Formats: sequence, C-alpha cells, structure tokens
Amino acid sequence: MELEGQWWRGQLAADIHQALRYKELKLPSYKGQSPQLSLRRYFADLIAIVSNRFTLCPSARHLAVYLLDLFMDRYDISIQQLHLVALSCLLLASKFEEKEDSVPKLEQLNSLGCMTNMNLVLTKQNLLHMELLLLETFQWNLCLPTAAHFIEYYLSEAVHETDLHDGWPMVCLEKTKLYMAKYADYFLEVSLQDYAFLNYAPSLVAAACVASSRIILRLSPTWPTRLHRLTAYSWDFLVQCIERLLVAHDNDVKEANKQRGQSASQSAQLGVFQTAQPSRPVHFQQPQYLHQTSMQYRHPVSEQPSRQQLVATTHPSSYTLQTCPTGFQTGVQGLGHMQTGVGMSLAIPVEVKPCLSVSYNRSYQINEHFPCITPCFER
Repeated sequence: MELEGQWWRGQLAADIHQALRYKELKLPSYKGQSPQLSLRRYFADLIAIVSNRFTLCPSARHLAVYLLDLFMDRYDISIQQLHLVALSCLLLASKFEEKEDSVPKLEQLNSLGCMTNMNLVLTKQNLLHMELLLLETFQWNLCLPTAAHFIEYYLSEAVHETDLHDGWPMVCLEKTKLYMAKYADYFLEVSLQDYAFLNYAPSLVAAACVASSRIILRLSPTWPTRLHRLTAYSWDFLVQCIERLLVAHDNDVKEANKQRGQSASQSAQLGVFQTAQPSRPVHFQQPQYLHQTSMQYRHPVSEQPSRQQLVATTHPSSYTLQTCPTGFQTGVQGLGHMQTGVGMSLAIPVEVKPCLSVSYNRSYQINEHFPCITPCFER
C-alpha cells in the first residue's frame, strides 16, 4: 500500500496525468443528436452489466460507453444493430484496456440473456465488420481519456489524516479511504448514465466525483488545497457537475427508501395474515427493498457513518436488466441514409443542440465548509 502511494505521488504518475489532460483537449465533440438518444441509457447499462459479468476494468467500461455515444451521435442505427454496436464497442475497449485473456469471447457474448431474449446471434464476420467501421469512424484512435482514467490519480489525495469528519479527527484513516473509493466508484457510474456529463471534461467529472464523495462522507474542508493543486480545478469550476451528481444521489436515496417502505408494508401485511392462523408458524422475511423493475444502478441505503468511526462494508453494486421494451421499433427513419457492409442504416447527422435543462435540488448546500446531511449508501 505504501509503495502504491509513493508511485501515485511520483513524477511518472504526474507525467501520465499531464498527457491525459492534453489528450482530453482534443476529444471529439458530442452533440447529442442521435435519433435513438432515448435508448442510450439502456445500452449504456447493458455495457456496464456485461463488463461486470466479465469483470472488466472501469476504464474499459467507460471507454466502451464513450465509443457508443460518439458512434450513435453520428449515425442512425436500427435497434437490432445497436446491440451489435454496443457489444463491439465493449470488445474494442476491452482489447485496448485489458489483457488478452480478459477479452470476452464470441461464444460467451452469444450466451448472454439479452441476446437470447432478443433472438440475436453474433457472427464473427459481423463483429469484424463492425469493429472495422468503428475504428475507421474514430480514425483508429482509441486513446480517448474518460473520467475512469483520472479517478485513481485523484483518489490518491482524496483523504488525508488532517481531514475532519463532522468536525472531529478521523479515528480510522484506512476505513475512510475505503469508503471514499466506494463512493467515488458509485458517482463514476452515475456519470455513465446521463449523457449530460459528456459536456464536461473527463478530468472535471472525476474531480467532481471525489468532491461529491467528500460531501456525502461529511469530510471537511470539502475541497482542500491539495486537491485543488492536484486537479487544477477550483471549487467554482466543479459546482455545476457536483450538483448533477448529488441530485442523482438524492433520487437514489428516495427510490431506495420508497422500496424499503413498500417491502416493510408487505411484510407487515404478511405477518398479520399469518398471525390470524395460529396453527401455522409466523415467518418474517428480510425486506427485499433493493429489487428494481427498471434497468438502473442501485445501492443499499443506510445511515451515515457515526461521528466516531467509519465502518466499511463490502456490498457490491447490483444491476437489474430487462430485455428491450416492446415499444422499441426495429428501425428509425428520417435522416439521409446509406448502406454499409454490415447491413446498418447510416445517416448524415443533422445539427441539433442537446437539451441540458436540469432541475437542481437546492437542498444541498455545497460549499467549502458545509457538509451534506443526506443519508449515505452502505456499499
């Protein structure tokens, strides 16, 4: 652990960070003009679920979603072909970021539930054609920085022994760092779900994930000088992105509490029914308040860590995936089309400005000294 900390503080890590910051200045522009933009969340979550299934690294997952966003922004694609595009993006990203033996195989992809439910079968030829089309679209350049490429560097200075928790010195620095890593990972996944985060630089999103985690963990100061110096972002530059992340966190808390209340009500009704029949024993089950019917990332909800200690937990992220909604159309028309070698309908993009109107939850007072009081996730 100490050697790892020394590496992140070394000159090589700083040089890599500078190189990534330089590359993100040249990232392709994203306009949010895809006709299938409403399906973007489904396929982004599909990539996340498949990457978890094959234990791919976060940078591969984020790069795959970024490739999908850029490709959808340029072409009009049918629903069946979107599955092929999404999985091809994941394959390219995993080949670029992972070791060879970690890259998913064709047989493994065809055995996925989402493929069998849609009666889709990937062939080697189709995958090769799609990968070539993707590479030509990105001019054979897959070195595209995402927030996942910056987060570990920023986490190296995210927690320090001089930080205060609720105004008190921290009892266990290592457990606090573990909590910080889990929350940063959660906010990183939140940024994948909304294409509005593509309007921020990846390094800014990563810095905002760290700042949001410090707010939820009630660490002060919220944005210390060391993080300002490391990221080169002042607090004012981060506020808007932090608000988006905290609004998403607040919505997750409300949804989880709602599920908890519904499950508790069902358990109470079950207990009353069973109590009326004395010949049968009464069994109370643990409420399953984390069961989701939509395809979203959800995390368990618990109370905030106590003032005197932070206790780390090991609950993994849970993902629930449905098949494509029945309302999906097999194709979307309306733009000028051309045919490619893989049977995909492509269209010339039309200039459309993305809608970025967001209703911020002003219950969060995010400033340098006031900690957020919302309940935290036990992850």
